[in-house]
Amino acid sequence: MKPTLLVLAAGMGSRYGGLKQMDGLGPNGETIIDYSIFDAVQSGFGKVVYIVRSYFLEDFKKMVHERYKHVTCTDGTPLEFDFVTQELDKIPEGFTLNPAREKPWGTAHAVLMAKDIIKEPFAVINGDDYYGKDSFKIMADWLMAHANTKGEYCLVGFELDNTLSESGGVSRGICSADSSHYLTHVEEHHNVEKAADGKVYADNSNGERVEVDGKALCSMNMWGFTPDYFESSYETFITFLKENINELKKEYYIPYAVDIMIKNKTAKVELLSTPSRWFGVTFKQDRPGVVAKFQEFADKGVYPTPLYK
Repeated sequence: MKPTLLVLAAGMGSRYGGLKQMDGLGPNGETIIDYSIFDAVQSGFGKVVYIVRSYFLEDFKKMVHERYKHVTCTDGTPLEFDFVTQELDKIPEGFTLNPAREKPWGTAHAVLMAKDIIKEPFAVINGDDYYGKDSFKIMADWLMAHANTKGEYCLVGFELDNTLSESGGVSRGICSADSSHYLTHVEEHHNVEKAADGKVYADNSNGERVEVDGKALCSMNMWGFTPDYFESSYETFITFLKENINELKKEYYIPYAVDIMIKNKTAKVELLSTPSRWFGVTFKQDRPGVVAKFQEFADKGVYPTPLYK
């Protein structure tokens, strides 16, 4: 059973050229998503599901089918695609949306939009993050090995040093795990950056400026789930809405949902480690470095150029 790649892309708009997720950064205008799909297919994924917004769904479908129409999986079959939409009013029956709310419900809500179409193990990624070949291989191998399990998920963690930006401080969820490498907690840190002395400093959840281990694993939102996750997350979302339906800004994030499952002992999450270096366009100043990195990949033959023909 080939796993599915679920891409969080609801932040995109119909004017692709001005949005970082559809920004051409590769030597031939390739986007970060193009590289993610290439790596996923090479690792054994068989389908890509995009989470988008309704107002650009049709244009987005046309773009995707045109770009990837000749892409085949490792077994020679065509790569499959599907699309689901995330909207504010897509909430369980019995709840009434606060008309003043404009902010989306968050990443865990976005994933729930795919509960009726994904029946196989799946990975979740951000559309605007580069995760690297090793990360997708690690994820695919784990998903295929856990095709028949329930209540056991995974998170591919990146060494903190491999996720920092030279353009400024970033926010990172630093992971803690038990002796069996199962996730126990993810603590959000802000303004994470490397100082002149080579050490990494951050503001912890209490607002204190502390030194953090550059080799610590952090979450870049690369999760692996089996289909039973949807049912657990749906129930957790109902609990979340009971407390927050009238809130204007609180969001239902994947780490929040997973943390509740861990505490309730309804799921456990294996923390995997990748040697890959993450990068993305967190700041405008990051763009030239990302463009240079993709050019380097092409020059060294890490990826074919153009990526798709």
